[in-house]
Amino acid sequence: MRCPGTLILAAGSVGVVHAAASSNCTIEAIQGALLSNATVTNATVVLQGGSFGQGTADVAYPTNPSNLSSLCAVIVNATSSPESSFSFGLFLPDDWNSRFLAVGNGGFAGGINWLAMGDGPPYGFASMSTDTGHTGDFLDMSFALNSTERKADWGYRALHESIVMAKAIVGSYYGSAPAYSYYTGCSTGGRQAMKEVQMYPDEFDGVMAGCPSWWTTHQQTWQLEIGLINLPENTSHYIPPSLFPWISEQVIAQCDLFDGIEDGIIMDPKKCDLYYEAMLCKPNSTTTCLNPDQLQTLIDLHRPLAYGNNTWVYPNFGVGSEAQMPSSFGDVGTDAPSLYGTQYVQYMVVNDPTWDFNDFDYSIIQQADEENPGNASATQFDLSAFHARGGKLLQYHGYADGLIPTDASIYLHRQIVSTMFGQGVEDIDSWYRFFLVPGMQHCQGSVGDAPWFFGGSGQAASLIPATAAGTLDGFKDKEHDALLALMAWVEEGIAPEMLVATKFANDTIANGVMRQRPLCPFPKFAQYVGSGNVSEAESWACADRPGI
Repeated sequence: MRCPGTLILAAGSVGVVHAAASSNCTIEAIQGALLSNATVTNATVVLQGGSFGQGTADVAYPTNPSNLSSLCAVIVNATSSPESSFSFGLFLPDDWNSRFLAVGNGGFAGGINWLAMGDGPPYGFASMSTDTGHTGDFLDMSFALNSTERKADWGYRALHESIVMAKAIVGSYYGSAPAYSYYTGCSTGGRQAMKEVQMYPDEFDGVMAGCPSWWTTHQQTWQLEIGLINLPENTSHYIPPSLFPWISEQVIAQCDLFDGIEDGIIMDPKKCDLYYEAMLCKPNSTTTCLNPDQLQTLIDLHRPLAYGNNTWVYPNFGVGSEAQMPSSFGDVGTDAPSLYGTQYVQYMVVNDPTWDFNDFDYSIIQQADEENPGNASATQFDLSAFHARGGKLLQYHGYADGLIPTDASIYLHRQIVSTMFGQGVEDIDSWYRFFLVPGMQHCQGSVGDAPWFFGGSGQAASLIPATAAGTLDGFKDKEHDALLALMAWVEEGIAPEMLVATKFANDTIANGVMRQRPLCPFPKFAQYVGSGNVSEAESWACADRPGI
């Protein structure tokens, strides 16, 4: 098994390292870079190997990153309207690579994502994260009740204004503005990425959007609808969470060999014509199986949602995502859909905490689309301004995602491509590339032994918990680290022809590399070359789809 070597982190010709004097790390010095609506509430010198964060006071992100580089940690609070405000955190490393990195959030979480920020300083980035204008966990949307302003902060405003102020602080602190600016995020962080590209095309040179929940009005109502498909719990069609691991095994058994390789990985779910009936209970069966009503539920969970006159609303779970499907359902025993759906309608759309999910119908989706609470949906597919200023967009999504349907990203990609073609832009691959990750679940982790680590947002920190991980030792190159690939694309003009994904045995780095496989820019796909170890990336190549 080949392991990549350790290469220089800085891409391009900008490699000037700035040594910031710790005397600059004071509230008074940093306050001078801000307008009157913003107040520096903390400026702390963190020594090499130290830790910083807000701990349990940050409900959404209570884990403080440890093993930080020597840096200045800053917290700023800003007023966004007479009824709303937001905060952001900023890490200013002593050894700066002249670059700025903003990181995204998850779900509806209200908190500064300190752990994700910790990924920046190991590269040399000055890094920042916003709390999106409130304090709360991933499922708590009560902050939005009857507040257009707080919805706007969560939807886009807090991130944008945090970025503007953070860049001003960086320029003042180091004496020069960032040479390049980057963004990375997954899930809601991926949605934030798409909003930035659409609304503020000059904000970043390179943007990485992982598994984006970009169509908020449909994503959240989808999570309500799929919960209702599998409810009530006391009915014959209900599939308990305990059955989904078995269903996943049956699906893999049917779909694995469609690529000609038996390895427990579904390389392309679209090629598998699933024979659902093989999972039916046979007469007098004593083994695990599905009754006919449960089988129909599974079929419905794979079938795209449509209403009235067959109006398409949203894609559904992809084949291969069954192991993670229960994450999108409500808690067992509540007999209710996920709060991701119900609270979205209650607090974001109808502004009524007593709204009953049993009253859900297509009119709720129509109302959500009309209001687009917080202007959160990233549905402006014309990225001409971002393209014209030379921006680069790298999008990715796992084929086995059980929280955001993979086809939502495929649909987004197709809408952008067709819209840009309509604007006369043909060189899509020169600035926008989309990677599908076989077997990867939501943002990280995978079904079975599918390779999933490639330096995506939050991936390193998931392998090295509570550590300012950045990238991993031995994986510091543009083939194995997507952020370095993005930097090389922006600064050297080297577009990522492939990324290499890695699976560590038992997802434990100390156990060594178990399998590697290339990820190819869509619509290309990884194909076995016909010889060599199937667990080595060199035995695979990116192939064009027939006729393209």
